[in-house]
Amino acid sequence: MIGRFRRKLTGAVAALGALALIPGLLAGPAAAHGKDQDRFNYCGNNAMVQETLKTGAEWRMCWRVDTKAGLVLERVGYKPKGEKYPITVMRSAQLAQLHVPYDSGEHEWNDITSYGFGGYYSHAIGRRECPGGKLKGQWIGKREDAKKVLCVQKVDSGLAYRSQEQEWMSPDLGDLFTANGQDLVLYTISKVDWYEYVTEWRFADDGQISARLGATGDLSPEDWTTPDKGWPVGKDATGIAANHFHNATWRVDFDIDGEGNEKVQQYDTVDTGVRGRRAEVYTTARTDITKEGSYQNANLRWWRLTSPTSKNADGHNRSYELVQNTTNQQYAASPVQSPAVSFTQARSCEKFASFNADPECGAQNIPGYLNGETLTDPVMWVTVPFHHVPRDEDQSPMPIHWQGFDLVPRDVTAMNPLTPKDRRDHNGQTD
Repeated sequence: MIGRFRRKLTGAVAALGALALIPGLLAGPAAAHGKDQDRFNYCGNNAMVQETLKTGAEWRMCWRVDTKAGLVLERVGYKPKGEKYPITVMRSAQLAQLHVPYDSGEHEWNDITSYGFGGYYSHAIGRRECPGGKLKGQWIGKREDAKKVLCVQKVDSGLAYRSQEQEWMSPDLGDLFTANGQDLVLYTISKVDWYEYVTEWRFADDGQISARLGATGDLSPEDWTTPDKGWPVGKDATGIAANHFHNATWRVDFDIDGEGNEKVQQYDTVDTGVRGRRAEVYTTARTDITKEGSYQNANLRWWRLTSPTSKNADGHNRSYELVQNTTNQQYAASPVQSPAVSFTQARSCEKFASFNADPECGAQNIPGYLNGETLTDPVMWVTVPFHHVPRDEDQSPMPIHWQGFDLVPRDVTAMNPLTPKDRRDHNGQTD
């Protein structure tokens, strides 16, 4: 096992391991056929995933493993059931930092930029971790790398919808409309010291995208502390493992319908203080975010990125809404990790949330990227923290714990893309 204090010794090994995962080292195939030609046309020298779910929805995307960021997705497209052409959703998406400070103040790590989720730290995945799925190696030259680092699975997502027709107060039941859904799941595994991280993306048949980071492995055997900064995991009050944060930041560059130039909008719902006929009156107001900035969660607040030109069949602008699953654990000690979301003007050199070492960029973190530029091609930085207070059950191996966010389609299609045939006339106000 390699402790953090020994990591510098692994630099040469990491560099060698990274070579197998860097795209573009070899030219694309001069003459390709069939699926290989489709992949090359769409993804160039990168690998491709294209899957149709049982409900008829299709997802396609290019993927690669970056030495630092780990799994990177590009040109992500969604074809709803019944649609003729796919709708591009994202230009790229990746983890941009994993900041791990310990409550004891003894350690603080930046696992993405200091070590990385690719190369040496990217572990091969076997059938035991990917039952019923496909194991894929990154595309290099004219073949896949023998190291299978990506699991691709189709998994049932449970009840997708249910609607029971019934006249008001009648005991007689009419038609029942119900179905289960399915997700396309992609994930890689990276081992950094004692922790093993799962970088996962879920693509639902209704167009939702979920970004998740799972953490398993083992508690650090080097981080023991006092009762006010940790939790006893040994006999009686012994072995107090230190509390710590996993502050994960993702970088998402939308490209809705391939047209880009999305608009950023914030929505706030407030109590007017007026009583209606039966309940309080609430109103929802939109604020257009036109310049770079960072924002905090607030009660009944949410954001969306909307296309100014691409519209669904109802004439509504297509958009994706950010839904965060954790709002009460923000890490207030850092200006990088404390905001819930930041929006910056797209710059290819601005790859990471902090310790960005690209020489093309003068700034090295999100606060440095925020210089008042007008947003014409916004990039969204989403930070989701997890404050890990150890427990007895964390030994051993540690049960996996998850953090992440959802990107929910808002007006991407005119109706639920899974709508059954006999409900397709239920669009707009109905009797």
